[in-house]
Amino acid sequence: MRFAFGTLSVLRVRVERWDRAAGARAMAAAPVVGLVLGALAAGAGALVAWRAGGLLGAVASVGVLAALTRGLHLDGLADVADGLGSGKPAEDALRIMKQSDIGPFGVLTLVLVLLAQVAALAGQFGHSPLRGALAVLASATAARCALAWGCLRSVPAARPGGLGAMVASTVSPAEAAVSTGAAALALALLGLFDGTSALRLPLAVVLGAACARPLLSRCVGRLGGITGDVLGATAETAATGTLFALALLG
Repeated sequence: MRFAFGTLSVLRVRVERWDRAAGARAMAAAPVVGLVLGALAAGAGALVAWRAGGLLGAVASVGVLAALTRGLHLDGLADVADGLGSGKPAEDALRIMKQSDIGPFGVLTLVLVLLAQVAALAGQFGHSPLRGALAVLASATAARCALAWGCLRSVPAARPGGLGAMVASTVSPAEAAVSTGAAALALALLGLFDGTSALRLPLAVVLGAACARPLLSRCVGRLGGITGDVLGATAETAATGTLFALALLG
């Protein structure tokens, strides 16, 4: 848990172990981080939506989540977009991803993803502050479920060093399935308070996490494996896919 919260959030947690065994357990426990960060962002969004409307509530939720992660996943998404969009060989693409600046592909991807997230959340907050808050919670949890699936033992690291190499190929399919299933069950129970189907939130989480799979496969095939940026990109893809699913499910 220290590894998970220390690497995936701004919360002040001292990481006492930095090895692959701890990394494996941290990625399997990542949905817990999603529930905690999602709850904080959901509370802020619901409060703003209650006083100022659904659109501002959506912006507040997305902003709080970005602040709670130092924009880590958004940065990864932009870097992966630049790397894949460059059309260059794997070594050059990885070098582009490691640079501190953001190119046109990254900017465009960030704009579209953030607009999609805000628009989808605004619709959920438009129903009620509670429904919007649960949507925030579901998307944040789905993003961290995608991290566990991105670190399966069949997925190699693209390069040595960094968080990606530390956690790549560490999580078993059973651990990822149990982690996602537990998160889905927790969301199903919370969804009962909204008066909708108990399957709505867990179904959206599963669909959202599934949306990250094509990107993961593309990155592994194109780059040779995962990096920390790739994990961040899959997290944001899963979050956005979850919000799309909730919008379609009504």
